[in-house]
Amino acid sequence: MTRSQMKKFLQSLNSDEASQVLKTLLDDSPELIKKAYDIAMKAVGDVDADTIMDEVYYELNALDVDDLYSHSGRTRHGYVDIHDKAWEMFEEALSSFMYEMEKYQKRSLPVAAKFYCIGIIKGLWKYEEESNSDFKDWVPDAAGDYVSTVLEDWKKGKPSDEDVAEVMSIVEDGPS
Repeated sequence: MTRSQMKKFLQSLNSDEASQVLKTLLDDSPELIKKAYDIAMKAVGDVDADTIMDEVYYELNALDVDDLYSHSGRTRHGYVDIHDKAWEMFEEALSSFMYEMEKYQKRSLPVAAKFYCIGIIKGLWKYEEESNSDFKDWVPDAAGDYVSTVLEDWKKGKPSDEDVAEVMSIVEDGPS
């Protein structure tokens, strides 16, 4: 098999298969651990708050009021309050971002976690200020209120005093 064919084969592996190959490679060649770590840090450690802001805004702005209507009110399982369902959908749209922020904290990447936190907060503000979504009418204060939830969750990761001061300065300045 040529080098080109081997490369194509390796690129065709799914994530579980690639993970197993990497594990075996590092077990057999521990001298590659530092190089693999550096590559992984470059891949996951680069967090851009503005990119996160735009992704948060997109997710929230994509919430569909018709989905809210179809999943609230009278259902065959009982009554679902429309306001409760709206909050649930709002929080669900943010859950993957909150999970990623926590993941960076667990990986001991405080700077990445801080930028993720800032990006989420700015995305909430952008949604509050710019969205014309009909869904937003059902969660009128959610974006502003959820900032405190983001901060509380981020602080659970025990960020440095300097990072807390930086993020709190941004929050106190508010949306720009």
